[in-house]
Amino acid sequence: QVQLVESGGGVVQAGDSLRLSCAASGRSFSTYAMAWFHRAPGKERELVAAINWSGSNTYYTDSVKGRFTISRDNAKKMVYLQMNSLKPEDTAVYYCAATRRLYNGLGALNYYDMDYWGRGTLVTVSS
Repeated sequence: QVQLVESGGGVVQAGDSLRLSCAASGRSFSTYAMAWFHRAPGKERELVAAINWSGSNTYYTDSVKGRFTISRDNAKKMVYLQMNSLKPEDTAVYYCAATRRLYNGLGALNYYDMDYWGRGTLVTVSS
């Protein structure tokens, strides 16, 4: 069992930066691939970024490449999403999620592949 708690969301202006954090508790955190999803108003939950258990491999959806960075600290049981050059279209609730079911690579992860979810943190980017 893994519990996940996100923090770091807020209201910012376009071009600003935010760092989201996800604190995990429970056993065997380092054996899970971790991901950040977001759900924009009126849209489905979408994968934003993912990282494998060791941090040696990452994935980013095209819209955030070069702007967002996912990282993890297994000793602290933390996952981070550094978001730079934020745009209004980044406005969404951001969710941290964990899975051991990494069958087809990080980029193929979908919401139904994830085993555990946090409650989300809201990011609002104004123009």
